[in-house]
Amino acid sequence: PLQENLHVDVCVIGAGIAGLTTAYLLARSGKLVAVVDDGPVAGGMTQMTTAHITNMLDDRYFEVEKLHGREGARLAADSHTAAIDRIETIVKQENIDCDFTRLDGYLFLADGDKRETLERELEAAHRAGLRAVQLLERAPFRSFDTGPCLRFPNQGQFHPVKYLASLAQAVKHEGGRIFTGSHADRVEGGVPGVVHVGKHVVTGDAIVVATNVPINDRVAIHTKQAPYMTYVIGARVPRGAVPRVLSWDTGDPYHYIRLYDDLLIVGGEDHKSGQATDTAERHSRLEVWARARFPMMGPLEFAWGGQIMETQDYLAFIGRNPMDHENIYVVTGDSGMGITHGTIAGMLLSDLILGRTSPWEALYDPSRVTLRAAADFARENSNVALQYTDWLTAGDVKSADEIAPGDGAILRRGLEKIAAYRDEQGRLHERLAGCPHLGCVVHWNRSESTWDCPCHGSRFDPYGKVINGPANKDLAPADRSHEQRAA
Repeated sequence: PLQENLHVDVCVIGAGIAGLTTAYLLARSGKLVAVVDDGPVAGGMTQMTTAHITNMLDDRYFEVEKLHGREGARLAADSHTAAIDRIETIVKQENIDCDFTRLDGYLFLADGDKRETLERELEAAHRAGLRAVQLLERAPFRSFDTGPCLRFPNQGQFHPVKYLASLAQAVKHEGGRIFTGSHADRVEGGVPGVVHVGKHVVTGDAIVVATNVPINDRVAIHTKQAPYMTYVIGARVPRGAVPRVLSWDTGDPYHYIRLYDDLLIVGGEDHKSGQATDTAERHSRLEVWARARFPMMGPLEFAWGGQIMETQDYLAFIGRNPMDHENIYVVTGDSGMGITHGTIAGMLLSDLILGRTSPWEALYDPSRVTLRAAADFARENSNVALQYTDWLTAGDVKSADEIAPGDGAILRRGLEKIAAYRDEQGRLHERLAGCPHLGCVVHWNRSESTWDCPCHGSRFDPYGKVINGPANKDLAPADRSHEQRAA
């Protein structure tokens, strides 16, 4: 933990894929870097990733081309391809044992989708410069017939926590310092920028906010992206029964598959964060889908979930923070491609901070306004406005007596709404249910045992401790409700 005041060239907030890649590249360029994180290295959404390292865009090249033009799609393909290459280079340079490998990726049709989707994507991928993408009659799975598919060659996969553990050591080897268990309470721009961490401060010529969702903005970026939960299961399969490839279907939400040793990893069942009442069923539905295609699966050994941020125009926000000082930088909006977007962030932000030009700067500019995405922008923000009506409704239960051990629910108590969790020992823990960011009522996610904000994606553990921005402080204790009203 940080135990002193410190001045550095660059302070990076967040020790995930984006923050550590940025810190690593800057440290190798001679900058004095400090990284602060309120958890351990890779303790946020990076540890939840299935780590598909790919230039196959989740939202399709023909959609990106529609919003950003042919040149924008080409730059997107170029940047994601470069990110895969950079990861491979870092693995070799630092001799990182993280199971990195190159392999093919296959995009196949979801139930009810048509071959035309693949043909459109093939043409758009070729226009974007990915000439090696091929249309095949089926993916190489023996246990089920995918039908027609696109083959994306030379993709990648690795063990993300092993990679970042070594990357953190490389940052320290280059003279950087990493402070975990150190919560960034407040960020101030100016020269120098200031990061308040408890009783201490880190000052820096530049500040990078790489916290998955920016914790230094109230509104600027949060209206241009939306939070979605995604779910994952893992089960053993006989060696050789499933080919070592990446794969995805074209559904919305889509399914994604990879193999790690003999562990089959299957994800999907996405929904808007805080806006689903059937979260406990998501893993079961994934298992049904997976077993229909991989009947050789053993019992489920792993089940988890993570949050992704979907931007209104499908590409991440990476660059100078809108409406802030020139020396404050942000990265957010992984759009389901956090490993490559995070690596792109390291490459682009280090270029900007070092005064170098980058062909990707305008494409990922957080200040950009994509007029062709105006309808999506209006729809998502109408959805956010609708969530405030939760303050007018009854609670999930009438009494805390209805809450079983290990479960949570929203109670109404007069004008207040209370986030109540009963632990496994039967003790009740109550917090105010209003998200500290902009006041939406949080909802209980039974699958993940978290309180999720349906507006901008803040998430809290069962006891109300913040685990994901944009909120940067815990849910308030319920016994202080009179103080909250007075304030």
